[in-house]
Amino acid sequence: MANINVNTVYKTVLSILNKEQRGYLTPYEFNQIGTQVQLEIFESYFESLNQQLKVGENSSEYANRIKLLQEKIARFETEEDIAVAVTSQLGEGDLTTLTDKVHRLGTIHFNNLSYLPVEIEQVTRHEFNLNRRSRLTSPSLDWPIYYKEGQKIKILPAEVSTVAEGKYTVEYVRKPKDVVWNYTVGARGEYLHSTAAPNQNFEIDDTDQTELIVKILMYAGVIIRDQEIIQAAAGNAARIDQIQAS
Repeated sequence: MANINVNTVYKTVLSILNKEQRGYLTPYEFNQIGTQVQLEIFESYFESLNQQLKVGENSSEYANRIKLLQEKIARFETEEDIAVAVTSQLGEGDLTTLTDKVHRLGTIHFNNLSYLPVEIEQVTRHEFNLNRRSRLTSPSLDWPIYYKEGQKIKILPAEVSTVAEGKYTVEYVRKPKDVVWNYTVGARGEYLHSTAAPNQNFEIDDTDQTELIVKILMYAGVIIRDQEIIQAAAGNAARIDQIQAS
């Protein structure tokens, strides 16, 4: 699965707008809209997967929607080690701040080098406090628990660790990076695509390129205040959604 070239999308959007003499979209506007639309499509993967799991898989190798959606999400799955400090006699970990790249938290593992990695069970804050006060259900390093509060987690029991030790590993899904179409200004004030500075392509799958362009055009119609562009793009977007849902 390939990424979508940011320059290709920008040129396509401008070509459609200019062909209809509908107006112009600046690089700043395109980057803002492109980032927003990419995020919307990215978030739709999770809802679509949830719906497809209710329906079940089919036997087709190339039209298995559950498999295709999982592959689209998989490119954003990553993991990293975190440092944990212990601040109580119970061996309770201090509130550990997760990286701001964590968009959807997966699993957290405790890696005891003498044994297989142990998955830390997520509980509510209320359950966490109940367990810490109970001798019967008190967690152990073989059965640790944690609760999440915003971008922070608290583990019980915990061992002091550094990132280099790699005792605690967080698996998560990150968001797509913000879109960047870089440019220079020409002699006539026109915007020229530039590779001198970094560009950032769309990271969603290339099978979503048509939907991406259509939705960018819909937002562009709002900016240039063209109701026909909005209606035409919205109609195309609705047809794409209908096909994907059928």
